[in-house]
Amino acid sequence: MMKNRRWFFGLIGILLLAACARVGITPVSQTAVHTPTPEQANAASPCPNPLTERQFPLPPWPRTNFCRHTVPYEEIRFGGVQRDSIPAIDTPIFDTVAQGSQWLADVEPVLAFVWQDDARAYPLQILVWHEIVNDVVGGRPVVVTYCPLCDSGLVFDRTINGQVLDFGTTGNLRNADLIMYDRQTESWWQQFTGTAIVGEMTGQQLTLLPAGIVSWGEFRAQFPNGRILLGDASGTEREYGKTPYINYDALSNPRTSFFDGETDGRLPPKMRVMGVEIDNVAIAYPYSLLSEQQVVNDTIANQPLVIFWKSGTVSPLYREVIAESRDVGSAAVFSRELDGQILTFVPGETYFQDAETGSEWNLWGTAVSGPLAGSQLTRLRGHEFLWFAWAAFHPDTLIYTSN
Repeated sequence: MMKNRRWFFGLIGILLLAACARVGITPVSQTAVHTPTPEQANAASPCPNPLTERQFPLPPWPRTNFCRHTVPYEEIRFGGVQRDSIPAIDTPIFDTVAQGSQWLADVEPVLAFVWQDDARAYPLQILVWHEIVNDVVGGRPVVVTYCPLCDSGLVFDRTINGQVLDFGTTGNLRNADLIMYDRQTESWWQQFTGTAIVGEMTGQQLTLLPAGIVSWGEFRAQFPNGRILLGDASGTEREYGKTPYINYDALSNPRTSFFDGETDGRLPPKMRVMGVEIDNVAIAYPYSLLSEQQVVNDTIANQPLVIFWKSGTVSPLYREVIAESRDVGSAAVFSRELDGQILTFVPGETYFQDAETGSEWNLWGTAVSGPLAGSQLTRLRGHEFLWFAWAAFHPDTLIYTSN
């Protein structure tokens, strides 16, 4: 058992230099995000020397085709550690919910993903050290990713054109976001978008799957028969339960590690936002507003939506001991349309309520009581990010306000 997992803590200093770097789990339309144009995908920089502006080391990449890329190489930064120094988990092992509750506090954040009734929780106390988990859930090969510097937890299908890819960390960053690579072609992939930006796979797009960050308590209440990531069968361990990113997401801390661009001053750089993009319309919903209102009813590009926010999830990027960190809550985005009816939601004492029927709904978009009990809202694409990162990838984003 890994209850007494210990590893020399000197790596913390290294990881501070490196980077990947909420919540109904129902099927969503698997729309590709940020797909490069064919011209971008097919464009090749002049060879044999396309790397005059690079800021990252080359020796570890003999198989990467650097003549193919969709972003300028000067935008890619070396994160301070070499390829795979932040080790991906390739042989994940899991505990039952009952076992997990013996070592994980209810308030700790997990990245929750469900496919074909196979519900899994990936604790951020593990993901901050590994950033990538290659897994198979409900028979579907997926890559579970988390970038601490951006606070972005995303799950993708890792099959491209019938080929299952395995991912690792390059040690490089763009907009402070994790750049992954696939071991089959050694192409580089942007975690934030799921797009290949360098190498033979340039222009290919991973399918984004529904996932979100919630508290362990929320997960185990919804999925008592689920499973929780315990570690890697290879024996690779770290100082799980602690984070090397101490005070990183404090609003008073404007420092954005490994981010070279100008930060968008409309919000503090480290403000958490729920980033939603529908039909190329991007809107950021600040957690400061969500925590006050708890429910936001909105419409984007003719899509009626609701965002639920609930307290009880702590930050993995603030206190050294994650379970003792500050409460930042968790949020999820759903369609307000159910069986042809547009619902309007309001906060309740324990659950959220719809004004039309008085039914009560939980954070997973499931009606737990009332005339609509058992109904399920459709999850829309929306994820938690730190503001500076969301704005860097969505410079034209709008910001939702109470006005």
